[in-house]
Amino acid sequence: MGTTEVMGLESIIATAQAAKKRIVFPEGDEPRTLKAARELVDRGIVQPILLGSETAVKAAASAAQVNLEGVTVVDPATQPRRQEYADILFEKRQKKGMTAEQAYDLSADPMYCGVLMVSAGDADGEVSGAVHSTADTLRPALQVLGAIPEYGIVSSVMIMDLPSDEYGDKGTLLFADCGLCVNPTAEELACIAMGTARTGLCLLGMDARVAMLCFSTKGSGKGDVVDKVVQATAIVKERWPDIQVDGELQVDAALVPWIGQKKAPGSTVAGHANTLIFPDLQSGNIGYKLVERLAGAQAVGPILQGLRKPVNDLSRGCSFTDIVNVAAITAVQSLPTSTS
Repeated sequence: MGTTEVMGLESIIATAQAAKKRIVFPEGDEPRTLKAARELVDRGIVQPILLGSETAVKAAASAAQVNLEGVTVVDPATQPRRQEYADILFEKRQKKGMTAEQAYDLSADPMYCGVLMVSAGDADGEVSGAVHSTADTLRPALQVLGAIPEYGIVSSVMIMDLPSDEYGDKGTLLFADCGLCVNPTAEELACIAMGTARTGLCLLGMDARVAMLCFSTKGSGKGDVVDKVVQATAIVKERWPDIQVDGELQVDAALVPWIGQKKAPGSTVAGHANTLIFPDLQSGNIGYKLVERLAGAQAVGPILQGLRKPVNDLSRGCSFTDIVNVAAITAVQSLPTSTS
């Protein structure tokens, strides 16, 4: 991969503004979502589509003092393409036992209607999770959209923007997986690494230097986790020979040049990593929250990767600004280069 300039969130927003994508929000009457929709329209970032009954959405907007001018509101239960969406869902799920009647009923559920709109090409991506759980967001997305075959697994990535530019690419690093995959196998860990590298290139213009993290560096420790990380690293190298990846590496060996040179001499990644792949969800989730709280990093995400079309999950503690940023990210993910 050639050298490129890391874009950053401002450039992601600029790219989204130029793309003019349609992003659907199943939680259409949620106050933060309403404020985000107003901001998205005012700044021309995306064209927001809010799902919910028109009465409920207008009442919630009035209570939140949000002007809905320029915002599209769609009622899943009464919109004219409901039967077409139900047919899409039935076709995808009938082998799993879903009946046509069940598919029609679910097509009125905003969580299903949103991904059905994306599947049908009536929206370019979906953002949800201000109210609903990750499972509530991901289940319909997997059932309707499915995973990209070469990814093999849907995972998540955090963009970590540090106050200092000492580490990563001018202070920007990617952490994965911090939100979905509890204890990935070596095969799954390799897919997470490759998916994260692609996400970094798509969203940030980042040439990945991938560190496969562990408590051991180059055989200094033994155990099943070490074996898994070593095997995952080998899989990545075999499937993507041009990528810069190394492991297993302790986090200090991955980030600090003199430690990397000492513990993994000759490595192009050690001491210079910008993409950190954690061996399991526990370490990834703890790691990103420590960096966010103790180092003052801005954490953007989790950003889902590996779905055929983009769907992103919010934290239930998100701000309306978080929703705006994730909508912009979702729009950029929908561009043709996002899965190349």
